[in-house]
This record gives sequence, structure tokens and C-alpha cells, in this order.
Amino acid sequence: MNFEFATSARIIFGIGTVRGLPGLARQWGERLLVALGAQTAQTEAVLENLVSAGLQVDVLRVKHEPSVSLIEGSLERARSAQVFIGLGGGSALDTAKALAALAANSGQVGDYLELVGKGQPLDQPSRPCIAVPTTAGTGAEVTRNAVLSVPGQRIKVSLRSAGMLPRLAIVDPELTYGMPPEVTAAAGLDALTQLIEPFLSRFANPLVDGFCREGIRQVVRSIRPAYHLDDEQAREGMSLAALLGGLALANARLGAVHGLAGVLGGWLDSDANPAPHGALCAALLPHVLQSNYHAVKERQPQNPAMDRMAELAGLLTGLAGAPVEAGLNWIDNLVAEMRVPSLAQYGLLRADFKDVAARAQRSSSMQGNPLPLADDELFSILEKAL
Repeated sequence: MNFEFATSARIIFGIGTVRGLPGLARQWGERLLVALGAQTAQTEAVLENLVSAGLQVDVLRVKHEPSVSLIEGSLERARSAQVFIGLGGGSALDTAKALAALAANSGQVGDYLELVGKGQPLDQPSRPCIAVPTTAGTGAEVTRNAVLSVPGQRIKVSLRSAGMLPRLAIVDPELTYGMPPEVTAAAGLDALTQLIEPFLSRFANPLVDGFCREGIRQVVRSIRPAYHLDDEQAREGMSLAALLGGLALANARLGAVHGLAGVLGGWLDSDANPAPHGALCAALLPHVLQSNYHAVKERQPQNPAMDRMAELAGLLTGLAGAPVEAGLNWIDNLVAEMRVPSLAQYGLLRADFKDVAARAQRSSSMQGNPLPLADDELFSILEKAL
């Protein structure tokens, strides 16, 4: 049994913890670059606290998932910053992580990108980066990569390095209060996916298993009251679930949901009708789980994933010994209840299936799936999610 575990140097979790951000940031410097996602009363208060503490705050607005051009255009100003803060959803956190890494290394963005660049390693560790999530979904506060879109090529690529792990993650559930229901659904189902896929992954390990089990329990008890009632205790549970999902995915990989969602995010990228990563994962999750279950049952019944799917059913339904089908039904019902948009609503066409499946087969996430899925199985998943 061999495995490795790595995460952010320090994690602070709890209601009100973001109030300590100014003092924590100052230990590394006074010139801050803040990658800011959606503006809310909570994030404005965070910015005011930083300014009131006498820190120099340069705010970079991140309205959509970050593109290579956004990072390229921001690199010069980033190199004058001492500390980077991502304040927002996964897009803001990835922007801060990317700029913190590139500011510490010479050259340009393309020198370090997979697929579309030279793929050179980031030799120097990132400048200090603090990740402060305002959604409960991506877990990007504890991952070692940043996902960037390349709109002209309809793909997303990763900037990746062990040195990109944030020095500090502050997870304050208060920052998620008032999150709209559709964002709560997309983020929450993304968090659930990032707990289920590592649990079923070929690279699962005992350390990650514990995070997944507890995270799934938190989602089961919290996602509905967070979605329907904006309940504060439920917001806390979902923030913890998202953090645990980030810890899990960074150390046990993912699966076909993310293999497809990563490709679709680039393929469907549109300013007029953006396809949020969490919403794509939510639309795919029930159908990937169904496909994996039938594939394992028919082709590899002794695969350890079969026992894990049975355990997952018990975690989701709260019933020991529940059949796998009961867990699959639980997921189906949750996705329907939360009115997850179909892939067709983001512009996916049947004519796209072949190209999307071919790209997904080459994705790193697909390597973690319990077993390889054939193209026709991916076509079936896309058809059902359409």
C-alpha cells in the first residue's frame, strides 16, 4: 500500500475566521494582489478590512473561469505583489494560484502550460498565496493546480506544480451565506462529486477514504437545507464537505465525471452562456455512476469499486446494507430536486459527442475511473445528460 498526501501548509476553518486575514497576510508582505470573484457584502467587508489594516490592495476582478489571456494580461502587475489572495469561487482561487506561481518564475504563461505550451516545470515555489473560498464546491483552496481556458481552441489546460499549494487556506462558512440556490446546487453537487470520485478511484487510499466518508455524510445532512433554506448550520456543513473533497481529489484523483466535465468546460465556453464547472459535473454525475456500476458489474465484478459502491449507497441513504441501486436513485432524485440544467441548455449537440469523448479519453481525470469506459459508454452518458 503506497500513497502520498500533500495539502496547503495551513488550514483555518470556522465561522468568523476570515477576520484574521489582514494579520495573517502581513506576515509575508504588505503589497497584496486580490483575485476577486463575485462581489457580495461579505467580500466587500473583507476588502475593507485589508485596506483598513494599512495593506496595499490591488484588486483583479475575475468574472468568469480564468483564461490564458487573463493571466497573461495580469502577469506584469502580479510581479509587483508580495502576497496573493484568491477571494471567491474556484475561478478566483485558480487565478490567484496561477499568478502567484508565475510571478515567482521567469518567462511567460505558455512556457509552463500542458498541451498548448512548452510544459516546462515551475522550478521556483509560488509566492505566498492565501485561498479564501466564498462557495462550497471546488476545494481549490487545497489543490496544487490552476485550470485555465483557451477559448480559441475550445479546451482547458492546467498549470500544475506541487509548489502551487496555497500557504494558507481560510474556510469561513459566513462567506457562503446568501449564495443563490442555483450556485448552491452547482457548487454543492461539485463537492459531492469530488467526494464520490476519489472514493471510487483506482488510486483511493485509507487517508483519503476518511475524508470522503465524512464529507459525504456532511453533504447528505446539509445540501438540501443549504439549497432550500440558506440555513447557516447547513452552510457550515457544506463548507467542510467542499474542503474535504478538495483534500481527497488532490490525493486520489477523480474519474469520468471530471474527465468529461473538464473537456465540456472548454468546448462550451461562452461569455453569453457560460457553463459552470459545477453545473456540468452535476448534470453528468448520475449517468456516470450508472455507467460505472453496470460496467463493473458486467466486466469486473471483483473490482473493489463494487464494494465501495455498496458502501456509498449506505452513506447516501443512511441505511446499512442498502443496494447500490438505492444510492443511484438518491443521486438521481437530488439532481432533479435541484433543477440542474441539461447539457443541451449550455449548447452541447449530438454532433459534438465524438470529439468530446475523444478528448475526455485522454484526460488525466479519466485515469482514476474504476475501469476504462468505451467511447459508446461515454456517448450514452452524454446522451442521457443532454
